[in-house]
Amino acid sequence: MCIIKSINYKFDPGSWLPAKMKKRISIHDIARELNLSATTISFVLNGKAEEKKISEDVRRKVSDYIKKVGYQPNMIAKSLRTGKTRVIGMLVEDLSDPFFSGISRGIETIAYDHKYKIFFASTENDTEKTKALIKVFRERQVDGYIMAPPCGVEDEISALMEDNVPVILFDRYLPSLNTNTVIIDNFSGSYQAVKHLQENGFSNIALITLNSEQTQMHARLQGYSKAIEESGFQPVVQKLPCKLSHQAGAEMVREFIKQHDKVDAIIFATNYLAISGLQAIRDLGLAIPGNIAVVGFDDNTHFNLFTPSITAVAQPTEEIAQEVVHQLLNALSNERESKKRRMVMLPVKLIVRDSSFPKVIKKIVHSQPSTMKTS
Repeated sequence: MCIIKSINYKFDPGSWLPAKMKKRISIHDIARELNLSATTISFVLNGKAEEKKISEDVRRKVSDYIKKVGYQPNMIAKSLRTGKTRVIGMLVEDLSDPFFSGISRGIETIAYDHKYKIFFASTENDTEKTKALIKVFRERQVDGYIMAPPCGVEDEISALMEDNVPVILFDRYLPSLNTNTVIIDNFSGSYQAVKHLQENGFSNIALITLNSEQTQMHARLQGYSKAIEESGFQPVVQKLPCKLSHQAGAEMVREFIKQHDKVDAIIFATNYLAISGLQAIRDLGLAIPGNIAVVGFDDNTHFNLFTPSITAVAQPTEEIAQEVVHQLLNALSNERESKKRRMVMLPVKLIVRDSSFPKVIKKIVHSQPSTMKTS
């Protein structure tokens, strides 16, 4: 015999639906449930409760309810209403590079404090990849752009500026474009490095740089060349390909040193070139600075840990991040500011360490090997 019991069950037509098919809770739904106005709910959700003098009890009531129901704002609808996504697109050469990662972290922190989020991407100095990334960011309707761009994307950046989208360049600029830019004094950095080495007794000073038309690399070459010219010596410059693995870079530096045995000091135009160069010098069994002194451009947290520690031209990464965000936030908050164009150049600092130890002192040390063995 089959016994059927009656079950009192209230069917919820939405309970069995997949999460994506359930109706999205709106501000009006919350307002109706809490017996408040949609405007009040909007002020609370957008952080304006204190400004609009909404009571703490109401704020807590709204906060507790949205946690309970798992309310998520519709960011697309919000951006359509306000014209803002509060998202910034940031394109750099390589996010894993200590220089770019340090600046990116600083920018992210400051932007977050101003309620902006950052979309990051690495361009690998690839023009076509950069164009594709700009297109993706445009489709995501980011509010503004921060870029360290490769050459060849001038048209894409011009189109952004014509649409009144703020663009801030840093590290390098594009000469044909009138953009807001934050750079450092690259000329002075390499000029100081040469003069420092000369003051310490080195005369055959080489520059190993990249085969690049980017403005920062050009300025570093100019600073080096000017300092060498003033001293009456001949410049010795080796340009390596931009897209280069660590091992390939080390091999090229090894060959360069073998072919230029009179070189007694090398300035590396980037920190990753310096890392490859240090391996090459070690592989050749040469002492730093006993056989070759070394100066790197872009300080690296590891440079102080090397034995000997590495002299470097340090860029002010914190100041770069602050200035970049300051310019972008000004442009985003003020249409008149967004049309202004300015270039800010920040100073560099030469951090002197053991790899450029004076030649005169080295000779004294060599006569007393018991006091120092690293030269």
